[in-house]
Amino acid sequence: MSCFLLIIYDILEFAIIKRETINNFGLRKDASMDNLKELIANEVKHRRTFAIISHPDAGKTTLTEKLLLFGGAIRLAGAVKGRKSKKYATSDWMEIEKERGISVTSSAMQFIYQDNKINILDTPGHQDFSEDTYRTLAAADSAVMLLDAAKGVETQTIKLFKTCRMRGIPIFTFINKMDRHGKDPLDLLQELEDVLGIRSCPLNWPIGMGSEFKGIFDRQHNRIELYNKDDSRKFIEVAENGIEDQRIKEIINPDLHQRLSEELLLLDIAGDPYNEEKILQGDLTPVFFGSAISNFGVQSFLEHFLTLAPNPKAQKSNMGLIDPVLNDFSGFIFKIQANMNPAHRDRIAFLRVCSGRFERGMVVNHVRTGKKIKLPQPQQFLAQDRNISEEAFPGDIVGLFDPGIYRIGDTLCEEGNFEFEKIPQFPPEHFARVTNVDTGKYKQFQKGINQLSEEGTIQIYRTFIDRTEDIILGVVGQLQFEVFEHRLMAEYGVKIQLYHLPYQFARWIKSDEPIDLTKLNSMRSLCVKDQEDQLVILFENEFNLRWLKDKNPSVRFDN
Repeated sequence: MSCFLLIIYDILEFAIIKRETINNFGLRKDASMDNLKELIANEVKHRRTFAIISHPDAGKTTLTEKLLLFGGAIRLAGAVKGRKSKKYATSDWMEIEKERGISVTSSAMQFIYQDNKINILDTPGHQDFSEDTYRTLAAADSAVMLLDAAKGVETQTIKLFKTCRMRGIPIFTFINKMDRHGKDPLDLLQELEDVLGIRSCPLNWPIGMGSEFKGIFDRQHNRIELYNKDDSRKFIEVAENGIEDQRIKEIINPDLHQRLSEELLLLDIAGDPYNEEKILQGDLTPVFFGSAISNFGVQSFLEHFLTLAPNPKAQKSNMGLIDPVLNDFSGFIFKIQANMNPAHRDRIAFLRVCSGRFERGMVVNHVRTGKKIKLPQPQQFLAQDRNISEEAFPGDIVGLFDPGIYRIGDTLCEEGNFEFEKIPQFPPEHFARVTNVDTGKYKQFQKGINQLSEEGTIQIYRTFIDRTEDIILGVVGQLQFEVFEHRLMAEYGVKIQLYHLPYQFARWIKSDEPIDLTKLNSMRSLCVKDQEDQLVILFENEFNLRWLKDKNPSVRFDN
């Protein structure tokens, strides 16, 4: 009997130990999950991901270089001055960018400054490449809008600003080139309101401009940063009597001091007060002044920006908001770039991490195809330079090797099958028929046009009504044709001939009834198929579109 009781006791003791072990394992697992969430939350807190937008020649690439310089990512800022200097902007890595001195594609760059991990998305300023900029803005949490002090708000800036406004992201304004003569600062603030419809709150204020430029007055820290051409920073802390401080009067001539006093008083009385909530909602833009080329005011701007700019927030999906900390890993592809490394002829998909922790070698759901894929060699960028990344967190930009499975807008996630908001594709406005001059390079030609179209550089259409199948390219900006032709030759060894066509826009056609295509293919329009085999009509003008609509009431013409 006693032996039986001992056996029962041993069984009960084992059961208790097993139950405690299971409970402890559960606690350890929960604790591990809690630690992971805490890690992700801390990483998110120190992330800033933003795009820089501007009109061409406002100094956007120069500003990017100086920000990288402060972060220690580069040792020398390479100004784009032409072929002779052999100095090119770090973000302008394509050969055609170096030749032209312009940015024609977006670049992703990451650096650390004061314990903050900063992801800069440098976008093309030229309007012909605005489609690439629009896609890149989908990956940004905020935007830095750069204005030329002499030119103010320009055409391309207006378009890009509207895109930021649609996405509801905060906009920070840096007014550049204060060491040159330009518009009155108060007039520039008025221009922001009149042209862009956004109120402004200057966090610093210029003391003179051009040859009289003496520095900036920091309204938040109540101090003056003196303008020096030797890159050194010198501050004067303002006493209780403000700019009436005798030290300031000794530096600034009486007329300049009088003007500064009047302008600051006007800002205090009639200007918009600082309001962090309105800034984060995109209803109020903080304004900063400086000179990127002279490296003045940029570091002060960066330090203010890091305290004001939002860290990565929840992203919209078809299943609701995806929280960056609480949800498992997820992200979306916003850009595809072929031949970033000409020696390897590689193809990289740019992924914006939206939630959770990204780990090298992890297996994720490719939602569009429904397949499981492994991510073996993720990379992080300094423009063309890349390093293998072991992990990444919300806000980071990761490069994925693309064997041809990704498309712009694809969602990748660790769990579930939700999709982030679609990235809009813009209908082309310029068209050209393309022929391969060297028929012996047919494979290279097909590979080139397919890869560049998947990047979003061009859109491909094919005629099908006649016996011959012509390839027609569609682009948003005329200069994209030159870039396409240059890249086909430089990256694929293919020479082409372009024949420009008179069409100005495309419309996708649908109907619940059979369509007589001969009625749609006319002297002023051309019926083609896109890469998804959908019917598209190319039109010369609006009159031709209205005429076809009247003649074919059962057909829908969609953008």
